[in-house]
Amino acid sequence: MTSQSTVADPAPYPPSTPEPRKGLRGHPWLTLFSVAIGVMMVALDGTIVAIANPAIQHDLKASLADVQWITNGYLLALAVTLITAGKLGDRFGHRQTFLIGIAGFAAASGAIGLSKTVPLVIVFRVLQGLFGALLMPAALGLLRATFPAEKLNMAIGIWGMVIGASTAGGPIVGGLLVEHVNWQSVFFINVPVGIAALVLGAVILKDHRAENAPKSFDIPGIVLLSGAMFFLIWALIKAPAWGWGDSRTLIFLALAVVSFAVFGFWETRVREPLVPLTMFRSVPLTAGAVVMVLMAFAFMGGLFFVTFYLQNVHGMSPVDSGLHLLPLTGMMIISSPLAGALITKVGPRVPLVGGMVFTAAAMFGMASSLDQDTSSLVTSFWFALLGLGLAPVMVGATDVIVGNAPLELSGVAGGLQQSAMQVGGCLGTAVLGAAMAAKVRNDLPDNWTGAGLPQLPPAQMDQVSSAVEVGYAPVAKGTPPEMAELITNIAHDTFVSGMGLAFTIAGGVAVLAALAAVFTKRGSNTPAEGSAAHI
Repeated sequence: MTSQSTVADPAPYPPSTPEPRKGLRGHPWLTLFSVAIGVMMVALDGTIVAIANPAIQHDLKASLADVQWITNGYLLALAVTLITAGKLGDRFGHRQTFLIGIAGFAAASGAIGLSKTVPLVIVFRVLQGLFGALLMPAALGLLRATFPAEKLNMAIGIWGMVIGASTAGGPIVGGLLVEHVNWQSVFFINVPVGIAALVLGAVILKDHRAENAPKSFDIPGIVLLSGAMFFLIWALIKAPAWGWGDSRTLIFLALAVVSFAVFGFWETRVREPLVPLTMFRSVPLTAGAVVMVLMAFAFMGGLFFVTFYLQNVHGMSPVDSGLHLLPLTGMMIISSPLAGALITKVGPRVPLVGGMVFTAAAMFGMASSLDQDTSSLVTSFWFALLGLGLAPVMVGATDVIVGNAPLELSGVAGGLQQSAMQVGGCLGTAVLGAAMAAKVRNDLPDNWTGAGLPQLPPAQMDQVSSAVEVGYAPVAKGTPPEMAELITNIAHDTFVSGMGLAFTIAGGVAVLAALAAVFTKRGSNTPAEGSAAHI
């Protein structure tokens, strides 16, 4: 049984009439260009550093745990502070927070390149994450405030295109820089890009503030939400190593649940909450956030195995594997602006549902057709279909979340959108990784002995399984060629079987996202006091 209740009569903003501009400041498309440069820098950094990690480990004599912290420190800082950073933009202006984020991110990048020890690299990576969290929600807030409603989807489409291209281009750029320059260049490249974005932003960006923008800070809310996000992300990061049933994993998950519950209770009591829970009375906004989480779960979790498949099963270099993902990247670049135009005409619901259906089809297709002999033509087809599906989802879900939030909460909405992606990606990588590991550890002993290979003691079989989980064939030096080939075939077949299970689960999650997308609709652009709640 469904009913509709209205908190207050909707009071939509008056039709968007551009204010008189002096010079370049506040020009919508130049604003998009300025914002895109900064966003490109952060999105590129999300994947480019993975290629540099082995070189950093070798040069600085780092342990595996050190290298993991280089990645996890950045991820934690980014995910934990995104919503709070969005609130800072709502309070002090998105132009200011964006410029501070750009300057800080570029400075931290340069400091990493100059660092001679692993602890310094980790500290500056954490700072990178904090400043990246400042500028990402601010970018969406600036677009929301600058573009009239009828052109916002196109702007978000181009914004999504930049993120998609930068994320997928990271391994290629990183591979070229590490191979032909050094690992420090991966970070130094952000300095001139950051300076260019800072100069353009100072000249072009205009400060927009809603009349009823927040005037105070919800410090307890910030502490509670940051703690909850930390406990959740940390549990998801460590679960593959600790085990899902391990007491440490369960403790951190329990702490996350308790912290979120206390945060929700507190937000209903404070005068100016960090995240007004009335936002989630908007079914379209809530559905958009759910779609974003599920999309990131399927996409990032599934794509995690593709790099291992291309490099360890097909023997490609990092640069070659990045090039083989160009059909995915290219389709996202082409489709994102087109998706923005389509969503402007027909609304987000149909493109979102269709995009997740294409994503599910690509996942199921890869589950059934990818093996160690699959041709590049077949993989390119599925990658292209995946890119075609993801583009309208990235654009549409972002528009639904940001467009259905009041203007004075656009920064919080931008932080929510980014947090949904981070949580979904971490959850997908952790859950699908656990499914892959369980499948490999269940099948490998039988496959191993069934091929006539000598039975291994449990401890050694665990080591072999760990290698196979990432597509690596554990062939020892001096192994006869016939036996080496047999071990390689068993390892790759078992890996592909586990990868197929992961893709199948990702496809099922994409179907759930398509169902959630049915409840989305175009942003109402109403202030908080006049938001309609559909329950």
